[in-house]
Amino acid sequence: MSYQVCRRGLPRRTLLSLAIASLLPGMAHAAEPFELASEEIVATTPLPGIGLSKDRLPANVQTLDEAQLRKLGGQSLAEALQRELPSVNLNETQGNPYQADLNYRGFTASPLLGTAQGLSVFLDGVRVNEAFGDVVHWDLIPRSAIADMALVPGSNPLYGLNTLGGALALQTKRGDTHPGGSAEVYAGSFGRKGGAVQHGGQHEEFSWYLAAEGMEEDGWRDHSPSDVGQLFGKFAWTTATTDIALTLAHADNDLIGNGLLPESMHDRDHDAIFTHPDQTENRSHLMALSASHWLSDADRLSGTVYLRRTRTATLNGDGNDEYEDEYEEWEDAGFIGEGPQSGVLNRTRTAQRAYGLALQWTRYAGDHQFAFGLSHDNTRASFHQSEQGGELTDERGILPTEDEEQANSLLGRTRTSSLYATDTWALTEALQLTGSLRYNRTRVVNSDRMGDDLDGDFTYRKLNPALGFAWQLQPALTVYGGFSQGNRAPTPIELGCADPQNPCSLPNAMAADPFLEQVVTRTLELGVRGQLAGGAEWNVTAFRSMNHDDLLFVGTGGSQGYFTNFGRTRRQGIELGLNGSYGAFDWRADYTYLQATFRSSACILAENNSTEGEGGCPDDEIRIASGDHLPGLPKHNLKLGLDWNLNERLRLGTTLLAYSGQYVRGNENNRHQASGEFEGSGKLPGYAVLNLTADYRFARDWTLFGRVDNLFDKRYATSGALAENPFVGAGNAFADDPDGWRHEQFIAPGAPRAGWLGVRYQWDAL
Repeated sequence: MSYQVCRRGLPRRTLLSLAIASLLPGMAHAAEPFELASEEIVATTPLPGIGLSKDRLPANVQTLDEAQLRKLGGQSLAEALQRELPSVNLNETQGNPYQADLNYRGFTASPLLGTAQGLSVFLDGVRVNEAFGDVVHWDLIPRSAIADMALVPGSNPLYGLNTLGGALALQTKRGDTHPGGSAEVYAGSFGRKGGAVQHGGQHEEFSWYLAAEGMEEDGWRDHSPSDVGQLFGKFAWTTATTDIALTLAHADNDLIGNGLLPESMHDRDHDAIFTHPDQTENRSHLMALSASHWLSDADRLSGTVYLRRTRTATLNGDGNDEYEDEYEEWEDAGFIGEGPQSGVLNRTRTAQRAYGLALQWTRYAGDHQFAFGLSHDNTRASFHQSEQGGELTDERGILPTEDEEQANSLLGRTRTSSLYATDTWALTEALQLTGSLRYNRTRVVNSDRMGDDLDGDFTYRKLNPALGFAWQLQPALTVYGGFSQGNRAPTPIELGCADPQNPCSLPNAMAADPFLEQVVTRTLELGVRGQLAGGAEWNVTAFRSMNHDDLLFVGTGGSQGYFTNFGRTRRQGIELGLNGSYGAFDWRADYTYLQATFRSSACILAENNSTEGEGGCPDDEIRIASGDHLPGLPKHNLKLGLDWNLNERLRLGTTLLAYSGQYVRGNENNRHQASGEFEGSGKLPGYAVLNLTADYRFARDWTLFGRVDNLFDKRYATSGALAENPFVGAGNAFADDPDGWRHEQFIAPGAPRAGWLGVRYQWDAL
């Protein structure tokens, strides 16, 4: 679902036409709001159509370009987005910058199976959410090749499945828009060193862009090395009426993310890990061909075809989830024979193939802009999981003592076909109305290669509407609002792990596949934005999203759990933004109040919560009541940014990120308290982190750059969970008797103070 940025001398009524945020797959730069002929324009449908001004959009759409992304710092795209965009926070559950959960308005894009996904992500119009679990691998996105991006709020139906809380649309560079090249290298803390090289050019109607980047590090926690390698290319042929572009991308990455650890361990050693290894190897290939052609000044045809392949292999050293039951049997037998094994190596291999196409016709007809389109996406995921018993070592690694055994082998296929239509109607030059419809039909077929327990064939259908308006009361004051609806069909992993009697070990095993309802989200948004004297821009936006039949992963202890539908959940809040310039200073301030709550009541498994068994729930379960807050989401989010352009050569930048406290997973009822055998408060305190960046152009084509993260070395945690800790002896030794294990709070510690320094060389276009 691509988008295109352009400058066109369209009629005034065209530029004043607006589209609801659910129709916006693209982006635009901030521009002078009254010089319409020179404004940056965004497409208003999933494929290139006829563009509209960002200033006229009926939603609080956030955009960033290449220069802004480079200034922000951050190792991964997720880190950069957190530093700039309001309503975004990260849960660094894995402790790896490329494996963070990105939350926007309470909805998540995460690389971790088991996380409730609610954001769709597109690269040059191709959906990069993996079909097997709707996960997003941030390490597969070539950051150096990104030209522009837009974070579009709401349940945008034209973005298709999984657009519950919003969509992130990324557009890559082209040789005709980004001529010239650059090469850079950097090094610093954690043994991290890396570099990138890119070049774009044009010859007559043909243009090209090539990029390569890489990084390797030891990591700031024990046993945490990672390396990332990416290649990217785009080749385009462009005339006055026709554009054809071929996108090619490849990634080969090896990531270590050692996850949560008990607070007691963290208090003794900030760099410690719980168990290891926790390794993820990702390989991906992408080929996408897009084309558009203007049939006349009022008609445009566009289309995209793509092929995407990913291979993911994981190796996870975990405690044996069966240990307690096996120990009890061994105890009943008088401790005769060999005792239970304390650890296990879980391995997975997932090969996914996705291909699809989308076609669209866009037409002007008086005060109307119509678009009609269709799309089809077909995915195939081959999943294998094995287990190998072993013993925990003194360093909490796993020493295998048994042969590897196949546990699951599943073939999951997902096919989605969609039809959509939209009309933007300029009622007046100051008031526009947009309506749209999208029909999705999704079929999910699971085939069990080791039996028939996982066999299943499920079909989901949904018609999603959207309606929005934008009213320019004055040249510097606009009121906007809209309603949108989106849906998400359960994925093969969720359908393959939906039986509470047969919990799964994520991101690994599956057992049985009861039917799950699709998630349906309805969003309301209302806001006002404008400009102050001196050019400062401001916005106030209120939003509410209600999920029906939300999909949650319910933990059953250890790394096990299952997926289930849970009534309703709601995310609502207010966004406030203000930004501008004063002399040599560029500044911004953003604040978000978010209330993310359960709106239904139910009992769910949470054996490490001090209130388990209360409220009429069975032992090991807690009662969630309407109004309880979702874990991992702070209520208050404040971001301050300041860039000081001392002269044409030197820039200093700083960002302050401040978040209020949040509840940890396992404390969904918000009632856990430290008492007796239960430790931890069930909640993480708020924190604030200050980051610095700097650029110094010491010669015409040479720039020295650096950054310092967490300047004041703040100790904080971005997420947590209530779990059981079997390492309770001297030196965190494993306790053979489960009666000695502790119910404890686990946390994901934030990275300590760190700094990097690099140099960049830039050259002009050929």
